[in-house]
Amino acid sequence: MNTPADPLPVDPNFAARIRESFGRQKAMALIGAALGAVEPGYVEVALPFREDLTQQKGFIHGGILGMIADTACGYSAFSLMPADCSLVTVEYKINILTPARGC
Repeated sequence: MNTPADPLPVDPNFAARIRESFGRQKAMALIGAALGAVEPGYVEVALPFREDLTQQKGFIHGGILGMIADTACGYSAFSLMPADCSLVTVEYKINILTPARGC
């Protein structure tokens, strides 16, 4: 049985479908984001630090963080959807609790 802890994709070609779709995302290309891990129910989007993406205190701008979170969450859901489905974001909320530095 498929459980949230061990999701099973409906489409065996989900990873290729996600990578192809991500490749068409001009906004991700604009900010230099790259697709990392693509697994059932889990997708990573990596963004190297760039000063031109920061806000006035030198941290990556919250709007950029929202773009990354929206994309990663959307593709995580997409990985478990049938091949003939598509999705768009209608709403999301993000709480940025503290500035952070990546590794």
